[in-house]
Amino acid sequence: MLDSSRSPHHLSRRSLLTLATAAPLTAMTATGPAAAAPPARVAGVIGGERLARAGVQVSGATGLPGRLTARAWLLADWETGHVLAAHRAHQPLAPASTLKMLFADTVLRKFHRTERHTVTDAELADIPMGSSLVGIQAGTTYTVEQLWQGVFLRSGNDAVHVLAHMNGGVAKTVAEMQARAEDLQALDTHVVSPDGFDHPGQLSSAYDLTLIARHGLRNADFRGYCGTHDADFPAGRNKSFQIQNTDRLLTGAWGLRGYKGLIGVKNGYTSDAGNTFTGAAVRGGRTLLATVLNPSTGSNAVYEETAALLDWGFGQGRSAQPVGTLVEPLSEGGAKADAGTPLGKQAAAGPPGAAAGRPSTWRLLEGAGGTVALLTGGMWALRRRRAAAADSGGRHRR
Repeated sequence: MLDSSRSPHHLSRRSLLTLATAAPLTAMTATGPAAAAPPARVAGVIGGERLARAGVQVSGATGLPGRLTARAWLLADWETGHVLAAHRAHQPLAPASTLKMLFADTVLRKFHRTERHTVTDAELADIPMGSSLVGIQAGTTYTVEQLWQGVFLRSGNDAVHVLAHMNGGVAKTVAEMQARAEDLQALDTHVVSPDGFDHPGQLSSAYDLTLIARHGLRNADFRGYCGTHDADFPAGRNKSFQIQNTDRLLTGAWGLRGYKGLIGVKNGYTSDAGNTFTGAAVRGGRTLLATVLNPSTGSNAVYEETAALLDWGFGQGRSAQPVGTLVEPLSEGGAKADAGTPLGKQAAAGPPGAAAGRPSTWRLLEGAGGTVALLTGGMWALRRRRAAAADSGGRHRR
């Protein structure tokens, strides 16, 4: 199924407002769920043994949405990494274009957004038939920023393949994505192609996709791209066309309203995967992540079930006790989950990034100024550069 999309080479004012709204991310107080003790120890299951159990996993809260038809789903607190509720968290499933989050987390830091690249025929030759496309043309020059807008907004496999070739080729990029997944401890994930298109053995899970999204959102450019509503995209010969983000909860489309506080991240669809989505939203200084995979009903169900989980998390779910945790990357101080590490160890140490000796990027944005400053293009771009430095870190299928 094709979600209509269009793309800009500047972030829209609306997306800047989204980021401005999202800026004040803080942990809950010591008396709230952020301070609750997670399950005692990992028992050979990444994130905790309850995440491998059958059925819905939730503790200390009631009122979970009753119409969740997804094959797997997970809801977590972005700041602490606590998993608030889950169903078949580690079940390997086809991810569709949600796997592009891993592609971005792997490749995004390698090229500066202003770098320019002229596309060749060879870079477009290996795109799977039936892929979603942003409309890249051989012989046209694009900035790296425009290519990433094609990836995040239009879910363009053509943009993915151009960036993969810039990175040394598809095979090299796939190998690097697999290595990144292993570092993130996203061990349900097996990468076959960088775009998430259906291939035998290409798998991920609700747990892994939420883990990947959590790490990706620590990067200022990742946040900026996935939260962009629309953009102007080159059409050659000094012409352009507009593309819109296919995330229906972000833009409000196809009969859905935009979700209040949504800040991204990535949707997908293939015939094998069905509809897939990982979304993040912030309300009252708290950020939640939800991943929903393959609901049994129509194309809007993946968004409706995500919104229902987020609503529960911001409401009755505030009293939920953790049933697991999103672990930290091995390269950033995370302990191997099979070593019997107490759950929540990284969360107890402080906000994301603290274990690696750097401040949270969200706190950098919060401390840098208010909405007015964020809406000033030059100042916002400067903050993105500073945050990035701190991070250094039709019918188509998506």
